[in-house]
Amino acid sequence: MSPARLAFPALILANLFLACGPWLVRLSDVGPVAAGFWRLALAIPLLLLIARAAGQRMSPGRGMAVLIVLGGLFFAADLAAWHYGIVRTKLANATLFGNTASFLFPIYGFIVARALPARGQTLALLLALAGAALLLGSSYELSPRNFTGDLFAMLAGLFYAFYLVSIDRARKTLSPLPVLALSTIAGAGPLLLFAFLLGERIMPESWTSLVLLSLGSQVIGQGLLVYAMGHLSPLVVGIGLLTQPAVAALIGWTAYGERLGLADLAGAALICAALVLIRLPARLATGAPAPHLEAR
Repeated sequence: MSPARLAFPALILANLFLACGPWLVRLSDVGPVAAGFWRLALAIPLLLLIARAAGQRMSPGRGMAVLIVLGGLFFAADLAAWHYGIVRTKLANATLFGNTASFLFPIYGFIVARALPARGQTLALLLALAGAALLLGSSYELSPRNFTGDLFAMLAGLFYAFYLVSIDRARKTLSPLPVLALSTIAGAGPLLLFAFLLGERIMPESWTSLVLLSLGSQVIGQGLLVYAMGHLSPLVVGIGLLTQPAVAALIGWTAYGERLGLADLAGAALICAALVLIRLPARLATGAPAPHLEAR
């Protein structure tokens, strides 16, 4: 099977692993930003070993190295804001607000392509937006205790959009593992500094949740996401990110008793419908020849 055909399953699997991240952050016995540091730091040796074993070069040009480092800094800011918000709001809220990049990243794709979305793409976006609204409407609580967490999660979503743009540009010329390894290295130091300045506990007593967070979210989750970005359009990637809030809502329901109702199920169904629609052959989805944005 060609790499392009594997990209969409990789995208879905990536988001399933990434959706478990907030839960593991809550289970760790260090500060939330410190958990972000360990997520990256523990992944670095493994990513370097895998890249070397795969024969993917780790020496990008100067301009590309600057771009990847910039992406790593955006990712560090994203994790710091997101992890800080995770422990201050509901899991579904944190994941949904943290994935506002789901709508910002496709806008970047249309700007780069200098094209407006086709009818099928517009419908997919509307379905995804409606699904996200249903998830938010049923999980959100108008409570001061959630406000701070929601605000930081939204800020994280903005930083994550900038990270995705940087990685998307880097993936046009580089293999996935060097991009992920170098951006992970660039982001680890700032997260350690942020955790120290916030006075968080940095050294854990139990490593289990942090090792699972690093392997699941950074090595597997981000690894599959970065791989998929080399073969899928920003629109498909953006809508795929919205599978995370649906999975996070399920985790919040089973692990913390955070209510999961019919609106949540309807929202998840609409997001699934958007994913199916965006992956239909362009002639069926839009009634027109395949647009440039459908795949690179």
